[in-house]
Amino acid sequence: MANVLYITCNLKPHEQSRSLTLGREFLAAYMERHPDDRIDVLDLYRDHIQRIDADVLSGWEKLSHGNSFDALTDDEQLKIGRIYMLADQFAAADKYVFVTPMWNLGFPAELKMYIDTVCVVGKTFVYTKGGPVGLLRGKGKKCLHIHACGGFHCGFKDDHSAPYLKSIMNFMGIEDFSRVVVEGADSMPDKAQEFMDMALAESREAAVFF
Repeated sequence: MANVLYITCNLKPHEQSRSLTLGREFLAAYMERHPDDRIDVLDLYRDHIQRIDADVLSGWEKLSHGNSFDALTDDEQLKIGRIYMLADQFAAADKYVFVTPMWNLGFPAELKMYIDTVCVVGKTFVYTKGGPVGLLRGKGKKCLHIHACGGFHCGFKDDHSAPYLKSIMNFMGIEDFSRVVVEGADSMPDKAQEFMDMALAESREAAVFF
């Protein structure tokens, strides 16, 4: 039995969101093939994601100088505790599914905020003399990125979404990375349904191998 962390970052209802529609298609096909797997859903707009702020930085500074967690202020403990909980949840998962839209050539800020909470020294990576090393490497973990963008950006240098997510997963040691992308629906609305149908088929196929 695998533990799947299903992460969405979209304000739209499912019926108005291409990425969420693809994600739902994938999830239904996946659960049909893996009924015993555990699916943990994280909605980055609904669930509280602690951003790195002054309290977090000051708390980390105290911890780095040998102070105990109990010595931190209440706010520092609360905020760092939330970050550590999210990082532990991430590290414990076997498979990751990110469901995202492209906004202005990148992701919504909430996804970057989440990535900052799971890229934590000692939990998902460590620093060594040879550089940072991902602690999730060699554990058979997989990541699927389900992504929607209105124009045509994949494979071009102005795409700062999918390549970044792949890079940050590799940074933590998750090297098995695949994606399902629907793009061009806003640029070519007359072909929007055709593009969507192709991506839906890819979503179902991805569930077979994920």
